[in-house]
Amino acid sequence: MINFNGQIGHSEIAQNRGFLYADGVFESMKIVEGKILFFEDHYFRLMASMRIMRMKIPMNFTQSFIAAEIVKCFQSSGNTGSCRITVYRNDGGKYFPHTNEISYLISFQQHDNKCYVINDTLNIVDLYNDFHISAQLLSNIKTTARNINVLASIYANENDFDNVILLNEKKEVVEFYNGNLYLVFGQTVVTPPLSSGCINGIIRQQIIKILSHSPTYQIIERPISTFEIQQADELFLTNINAGVLPVKQYRKKLFQTQVAFDLLKELNHICS
Repeated sequence: MINFNGQIGHSEIAQNRGFLYADGVFESMKIVEGKILFFEDHYFRLMASMRIMRMKIPMNFTQSFIAAEIVKCFQSSGNTGSCRITVYRNDGGKYFPHTNEISYLISFQQHDNKCYVINDTLNIVDLYNDFHISAQLLSNIKTTARNINVLASIYANENDFDNVILLNEKKEVVEFYNGNLYLVFGQTVVTPPLSSGCINGIIRQQIIKILSHSPTYQIIERPISTFEIQQADELFLTNINAGVLPVKQYRKKLFQTQVAFDLLKELNHICS
């Protein structure tokens, strides 16, 4: 029996480990005309995340099965939009779970953007220092425990920033609150390594592939100090929903946007 906003009754959420302990992982995906972009990458990241979380992966959790389950969710409401699959450990136990069996929830939101578009909404960004990301393996996967990201987004809104940069306990740059981070110095693009605690982003993987084969630019993964931000020529963000987002300003530093736009074109070419 529970009391939910003054109403006495029963609710499955009262025992849901995803709700009680953030005992879950998730994947956000972009779908264009029925095609799940980079689906194989999403699938293997989800499987790796479940293994790290010691969840029991069902035998039927194949690529084709999950793709079919996603299609069920959007086929009646349009075939272009964004999808999220959340996997959580089944009910039972407190900190120590009674089972490692899982359940999953898939949601779909329709929108009309069939490709990534140039977006210049990141006008001003700054640092977020209230809480830090841990430089460890758990920070690389998308668990449902996103407290720091939520608080950082609220901080950004309260201070009229369009986004904020998260740091780890070593005060190294990690990522934006909703995407991976890159600095550009001349023809060199620098991004934090996974060992810094950043999310192993799907678009991050694509950007690294693009730059690794680029005749013009090179990519380096290494720790980044906060002092380097104002020395960079460009600063940009990537995530699965927006693609590449250039940043215009960090404090008094104004940035160029050419590399971000070049990468956005390359990303759209891969997606087409």
